Amino acid sequence: MNVIYPLAVPKGRRLCCEVCEAPAQRVCAACTVTYYCSVVHQRADWGSIHEKICQLLIPLRTSMPFYNSEEERQHGLQQLQQRQKHLIEFCYTVAQKYLFEGKHEDAVPAALHSLRFRKNVHGLSSVELVPAYLLLAEASLGLGRIVQAEEYLSQAQWTVLKSTECSYATHSLLHRNLGLLCMAKENSEEARYHLANDIYFSSCAFGTEDIRTSGGYFHLANIFYGLNKLDLADSLYTKVSEIWNKYLNNHYQVLSQARIQQIDLLGKQFETDTGLDEAQEAEAIRILTSILNIRETTSDNAPQKTVFILKTLVMLYHLMMNPSKAQEYAMKAFSLAQEQQLSEHEQSTIQELLSLISAEEAHSIT
Repeated sequence: MNVIYPLAVPKGRRLCCEVCEAPAQRVCAACTVTYYCSVVHQRADWGSIHEKICQLLIPLRTSMPFYNSEEERQHGLQQLQQRQKHLIEFCYTVAQKYLFEGKHEDAVPAALHSLRFRKNVHGLSSVELVPAYLLLAEASLGLGRIVQAEEYLSQAQWTVLKSTECSYATHSLLHRNLGLLCMAKENSEEARYHLANDIYFSSCAFGTEDIRTSGGYFHLANIFYGLNKLDLADSLYTKVSEIWNKYLNNHYQVLSQARIQQIDLLGKQFETDTGLDEAQEAEAIRILTSILNIRETTSDNAPQKTVFILKTLVMLYHLMMNPSKAQEYAMKAFSLAQEQQLSEHEQSTIQELLSLISAEEAHSIT
């Protein structure tokens, strides 16, 4: 990190902090195009996203080279825009992953980068800005900064209201975050209204049984659980579990079938085993482990539901190539199935999972 010398800055040029937009005092020594007001904000940005994109920022923040023809210049501009679009999605996914992992402080710089690139590519009033506003709102909620969350959500709402081309998916995300805000303010009635709208718009975009719709069901279940309406909460938790189980089972069956046919799936295949990006995998872990924690408190009454969620987690971790976690949950499921004297079919299904995981682990060692 290098200190900025005022006399070296061109007259009239204002250098702003990447994190808070205050006047900058320091510059990143690695890329020399990113500025900060303090060491604290530099470290926060580096730990969140800057380390991952440091060198990618150089061509975006330096003057374009001289081109010999208009055709070359247009090609250069297209490449620049493609780089920015890539960074929009990359920073968005990184921020999402942090949120699902509960790392709200780390999510903020990554979300700010996504917002900044969106403004550069799409303009200041585009509906494409909304997903980044919503990430920042959710991060603010996680940090207990409710007023700041409300500001980001107001910007998102205003942008959606002005737009004539807002997708169902964006409407869904907006209502989900408004629901989370109401939950934080302990306004359960308003929260239910927004989450119902979230489920409606998400169902229109993806279908009622899609994993992207399951988040709305999950948050709605949490509200009912908090209100001690356990039957309603239970039915929604069951629905979420079934959606994820069906999705993961489809991928698991493809893997198993290929094993039977003795097709070597190592290497390339494992890159897309779950069909999920890193943020979606983190969301799956958060949702399914949360439901498991609730199921385990009532496993004496409904052990089969606990075993079901355990088996779902087994498939998730197995497809994510985490055999130790998959085995841990499989052993838990098998012990519970034996202890509660569940059916022979249930126990044999879990044993098959355990055998497959063990074989996979042995194959990877050799």
